[in-house]
Amino acid sequence: MRKFSSYGPVSTTSHYYVPRQELIDRAYSQLIGENLAEGGHYITVWAPRQTGKTWVMQQVVKKIIERDQFEVAIITMQSAKDVASAEIVLELLVSNLKDWFKRDFPTITSWNELPKLFTAPHFSKPLILIIDEFDALEEEFINKFANEFRNIYTKRLNESVQKSNEKSCLLHGLALIGVRSVLGIENISGSPFNVQHSLPIPNLTFAEMESMFTQYEQESGQKIASAVIERLFYETQGQPGLTCWFGELLTETYNKKNPTITMADFDYMFMWAVFGLGNNNILNIISKAKQEPYNHLVLELFKTNEKIEFRYDSPNLNFLYLNGVIDIDATTKKLYVKFACPFVQGRLFNYFSGELFGELERVSEPFADLEDTITENSLNVRNLLRRYQIYLQKNRDWLFKNAPRRTTDLRIYEAVYHFNLYMYLCRFLESKKGEIYPEFPTGNGQIDLIIKYVGRVYGIEVKSFTDAMGYKEGLKQAAHYGKQLKLSEIFLAFFVEYVDEANRQKYEVTYLDKETGVMVIPIFVETGNQ
Repeated sequence: MRKFSSYGPVSTTSHYYVPRQELIDRAYSQLIGENLAEGGHYITVWAPRQTGKTWVMQQVVKKIIERDQFEVAIITMQSAKDVASAEIVLELLVSNLKDWFKRDFPTITSWNELPKLFTAPHFSKPLILIIDEFDALEEEFINKFANEFRNIYTKRLNESVQKSNEKSCLLHGLALIGVRSVLGIENISGSPFNVQHSLPIPNLTFAEMESMFTQYEQESGQKIASAVIERLFYETQGQPGLTCWFGELLTETYNKKNPTITMADFDYMFMWAVFGLGNNNILNIISKAKQEPYNHLVLELFKTNEKIEFRYDSPNLNFLYLNGVIDIDATTKKLYVKFACPFVQGRLFNYFSGELFGELERVSEPFADLEDTITENSLNVRNLLRRYQIYLQKNRDWLFKNAPRRTTDLRIYEAVYHFNLYMYLCRFLESKKGEIYPEFPTGNGQIDLIIKYVGRVYGIEVKSFTDAMGYKEGLKQAAHYGKQLKLSEIFLAFFVEYVDEANRQKYEVTYLDKETGVMVIPIFVETGNQ
């Protein structure tokens, strides 16, 4: 029986997979070209890690081989990572060609000798070359390769009257695979390839992802509840590596072998995925998100009252986008930034919360009377948030002494308060057998804290107070989210620097949303001067 695999290219005989035939055909057509005499295109194939770039191009190679009209190779430059010598890089390229074709190639020591490798003495047919891990190279070498490939491409176009296998250089088509689009904003001299031949690898659609689990059901005889499939797609947004990792955990590691994999099974697996397990994909994303200066931008993305516009030519946004931390939220008029998927946002939320406030210990006095807040049978969320504000005001100096601040005005990031509230609630509830977990329903900045205590679910939506208009919009949003959770009431925690008693009385009024029937209970949390 096949398995799910999230470690490197999948095997169509050993692993569940999605054919992705349209994507394969598109790459194949671009490398072959519309007119064989004119040659194929030189393209870049890019996407974040573990999205199936290499596998797609491996299928393209198989299709080209079946045509029996070209010589084709797929080699990797991973070994050239951190190499600082041009001679060694060129030596590695030649060595890879020798290994693939099982024949000798000339030694080259300078970049202008690169075209010699692709001439008639070494090839009898037009060549289609695919170079994997191309962006492992130092930027200097990427640009050197780009310049020479540009020259080769131009020279072949100038020989358009000759057949492809009669031209002075036989490099018919070229694909460069990388995490980055490799020849984008970093290359100040411009890209040698037409941008229309850039080939990003998209996430799986819901139908594609569902088909893999259908394959599993057919082979194993075990059913998977539809709610599990829906939740899995919501959390991963079809990111191939994460999807297959969740599939592996569900069907192997945490499979209880019952007739059906249920939401209870998913919740147990998800707890481990969020808190207890490492995965190369998610660990790489976290490592990128916590780096300077990108960590400041990630903290800004947790803002609840303002979206950030996406611009590909912003180096910091570009870095996070091409490394799978963020994605694009497209509207009819503008492009905005969102986290790549809720699972990524959740892991980042947990990472930063733990880094900043993981050492919180006592959040209430040992002999404090908590009867107005929590009993064996009930939880008063309003009073719990009141207690949090008292705690915040009393301890803010040491709590936020080393908190990250915006470089523009040195103010504490909004997200820091959200992290602190979450960790406070974790510490308050953990000894009382309560559960709390964050949810991120939009992928932008919205954060909702879900509390489970003695069989009841409580919802807290967290926002920053901006003005009366934002307040009203927040009430309606919270009501709709409460309806999704099937709650009759939901709490809306507004963080604000200062609120006087008159405004607290004016705005802390329970709101009944007529459309949803959900009561929203707004509560202000005063942070004090930053």
